[in-house]
Amino acid sequence: MPDRRAQRPVLTGDVEALASAVADGEPSARLELAHATACALIDAGRAEDGADPDLLVRLAETVGLDTLSALWRDAAADSLPGAMWALYLLRTWCQQQGPAVARLYRAGRGLAPVDEVVAGVSDDADPDAVAATADAVLSGAYRGDFAVALERAAAFFRIVGVGRRELAADGAEGTLDQEMAERNRRTADALERAAASWRAGTLN
Repeated sequence: MPDRRAQRPVLTGDVEALASAVADGEPSARLELAHATACALIDAGRAEDGADPDLLVRLAETVGLDTLSALWRDAAADSLPGAMWALYLLRTWCQQQGPAVARLYRAGRGLAPVDEVVAGVSDDADPDAVAATADAVLSGAYRGDFAVALERAAAFFRIVGVGRRELAADGAEGTLDQEMAERNRRTADALERAAASWRAGTLN
């Protein structure tokens, strides 16, 4: 794993400032800051004497999802900042649109049984269950095997994508749902690549 300690930015109270710096910077500088911030969060959350992982899990609620988007949205989907963005997006989505997410998940899980096992949502797959799973996935990124957390998120996105396709209307009416399903699939594929890179010690 690359040594990231030297480039760790200050975390507490500075995420909004970092996002502002990203918005004002050149593309290369924005990407450098995106990677450094994501690395710092992972290092801080996983260190024995680091930041409280529970506070990091709630980061999107503290600073706003738009702030994290400004930091990470330009990074490659299979990079560390891209993967972190997907994890926080998943948690926020499950919190704010739980009934819709649960409906899509239930529609897709029977068509992707292997992914259902990996995602680990309880059998009822109600809004509380999908929200709890998203919480557990992001917590696992800081407390457990990071690659496993990414794989669980990938499985979740893939099931939701399958569910979207299953529920999409025929013809032009279903075009948007089909496009969103494809976006879910691409996110799942990127998260799986990120998991493989983490295991290989090359994710950055």
